Amino acid sequence: MSSHRSPSNLDQVVLQARRAREEREKGYRERALKMYPWVCGRCAREFTHKNLRELTVHHRDHNHDNNPSDGSNWELLCLYCHDNEHSRYIDSDYGDHSADTTKSAATHNPFANLANMLKDKK
Repeated sequence: MSSHRSPSNLDQVVLQARRAREEREKGYRERALKMYPWVCGRCAREFTHKNLRELTVHHRDHNHDNNPSDGSNWELLCLYCHDNEHSRYIDSDYGDHSADTTKSAATHNPFANLANMLKDKK
């Protein structure tokens, strides 16, 4: 018996996962739009029914499964501010090497003898 799924089964699993995510997002999005004014929490751009699709729900802790009923993990952000927030989060995560204790301080100083080298040029 093969452990590989046929492409049609895999396609069905992916499709079901996408639908479940869309349903989950629709639920907290609708709740957040009822709870908060339609204004971007960063740039203060205001939204109407006409452009509401450009207003997103951002999870403050970046966990899309953390959806408390009081909305404390959400903020409404426009598409641009939301993208910027996620870029900053990814950049900070990428640049965070505080847990890396294997690095040691540099011991080579390429300019240590510079003064003597310049004296020899005169």
